[in-house]
Amino acid sequence: MSGTLYGVGVGPGDPELMTLKAHRLIASAPVVAYPAPDESVAGGQSFARAIASEAIRADAIEIPIVIPMREDRYPAQGAYDRGAEQIAEHLGAGRDVAVLCEGDPLFYGSFMYLNARLAGRFPVQIVPGVTSLTGCAAVLGRPLSARNETLTVIPGPLPEDELKARIEAAESVAIMKIGRHLPKIVQVLDELGLVENAGYVERASLPNQIVKPLSEAPEKAPYFAMILVLKGRDPWLT
Repeated sequence: MSGTLYGVGVGPGDPELMTLKAHRLIASAPVVAYPAPDESVAGGQSFARAIASEAIRADAIEIPIVIPMREDRYPAQGAYDRGAEQIAEHLGAGRDVAVLCEGDPLFYGSFMYLNARLAGRFPVQIVPGVTSLTGCAAVLGRPLSARNETLTVIPGPLPEDELKARIEAAESVAIMKIGRHLPKIVQVLDELGLVENAGYVERASLPNQIVKPLSEAPEKAPYFAMILVLKGRDPWLT
């Protein structure tokens, strides 16, 4: 009998935002896998593992899946191939594997790539987690959308023209994956007259989080940063 693959969302950063189910599954898993950057980024430390570290068994087998931080997809696809092979060996031997995912496994989550490689061969359960989207809204203290508004989630690496067009067409906007794209994003929002409508959050829910109006944001942003934009009058006040 094969083991079960668990895709476990561990939330945006604060370990107390992990669900009870996530904590239980991680604490009981004989094998724990997680994405990790290469050594050039944060010393290769896995953010997902850091969130869940206190729940991981001392005797757990750990599988760090080192993801190259590049726009070119092919090096990352190779890393997922190798990670899936390692995980498959344990599942085939009857051991459950918990894959840790920042936020939610299926919201811009790396787990989807492992799931695509393994779901047809082994049983899979996905445990949703608190997303960075809701985490950032919480620390900003402002709704993501209200009434009949539509919420548009936009990745920061989009080309400038496409970024501008999507923001123009949206009502409520969340811009993710900020990092080195911050100057471009701020310029687009400035051209659209939306800087004063925007809030900036980095490392939401962590002790070193930064929460500011976008007009007061730092000049440089980490990857784990988000900009939330609301247009017009706050509809929940009327």
